[in-house]
Amino acid sequence: MSPDLWMILSFLGLLVAGVPVAFSLALAGAAGIVTGLPPNMLATLGTNTYNSVAKYPLIAIPLFILTGLIFERAGVAARLVRFAQALTGPRHGGLALVAVLVCMIMGGMSGSGPADAAAVAMVMLPSMTKAGYPKPFSATLIAASASTAILIPPSVALILYSIVVPGVDLRALFAAGLFPGILAGLALLVPAFWLSRRHRWEAPESVERPPLGESFKQALPALFAPVLILGGLRSGLFTPTEAAVAAVAYGVVVGLFITRELSLRDLWKLFGEASVISGVVMLIIALAGIFAWAGTMLGTFRELAEWIIGLSDNGALLLVLIMLAVLAAGMLLDAISIYLIMMPILIPVMQHFGWNPVWFGILLAMNIAIGQFTPPVAVNLMVTTEVARIRLEQTIGWALVFVIAMGGALALVAIFPEIALWLPGVLGYNV
Repeated sequence: MSPDLWMILSFLGLLVAGVPVAFSLALAGAAGIVTGLPPNMLATLGTNTYNSVAKYPLIAIPLFILTGLIFERAGVAARLVRFAQALTGPRHGGLALVAVLVCMIMGGMSGSGPADAAAVAMVMLPSMTKAGYPKPFSATLIAASASTAILIPPSVALILYSIVVPGVDLRALFAAGLFPGILAGLALLVPAFWLSRRHRWEAPESVERPPLGESFKQALPALFAPVLILGGLRSGLFTPTEAAVAAVAYGVVVGLFITRELSLRDLWKLFGEASVISGVVMLIIALAGIFAWAGTMLGTFRELAEWIIGLSDNGALLLVLIMLAVLAAGMLLDAISIYLIMMPILIPVMQHFGWNPVWFGILLAMNIAIGQFTPPVAVNLMVTTEVARIRLEQTIGWALVFVIAMGGALALVAIFPEIALWLPGVLGYNV
């Protein structure tokens, strides 16, 4: 058996055996080195691990994770919900509309789908259940809406994509993700609103409308956070990594002095939580460096890319096949693992067919977003079903509805690349 097969089969076997992704990548990479390279190449394990994480832009990942945790604990989600309720007013499907809007706004602070899902589910699920929405529907809708965090800047996944793919401007990626993220949210709203009206969930008289002026004032600090991040990037005031620092500082000010729901003791605990989450992410990135180096040295990625290119001369057909493969991977793996495993293979394919790397990155992100609420793994759905205290199996029917809806949004971005590329082009970024 060739070293390539040893490495790939080792990785798949370890995953099936339940070994964590990070260690599966490292052990599979080591297997490839042992079977296909001189034994002294094992000495590169430490260097490759260090080189994978010794990159300045990666500093933004733990900082944006911390930002999401701070805003979640600062009571921002509850204030956004009240403001969204004041905007929409009492109507059939009003709370469904509120859930989608709040998830999208929260995504503009945290950049993380699971964090977004947890914060919004804690606030929205009791109100939606009281208004007559079935818990499986509510949990699935919030999980699907929270997946837009992977598109709406700042996105942790897009930060990693900009590092993995050479020459891609992170600012262009952030700008490119905005309209597809909004489109995905609108695509989820259509079936949610239609189902709410059809089943007569949430009678208008059962929901009280908060005063608009007061709720707007309370939500203003939260609404200003995305403006601060994106405005600072556009003006050149700070780089994406510095934007993450500014977001953390702003979140601390909001939590300690404006909402006053955050104490110094809470802040210390949040530092610990963010460190644990970031440690897991960085461990995956570090150990994936072994797999990536081994695959490059053995020529595994090049051979796989050539095999994919050889499947068809039709770029559109291959794009569909790649999107289906990424969707399947998204149902089993997290976004970071998918980028680290698949991009070394997909970059040559992307270059062969001349696909725009910014547009292609957004398509991948939309696919991974769909995977975040598609069983069997569905990390966002796991969070919301835990909050709702229901079984994951109860959500499968509703999840299928929202998968089709967001799939329609993905198809539009694939057919009309300008949906993603227009804004970064107008802002003068390199696309």
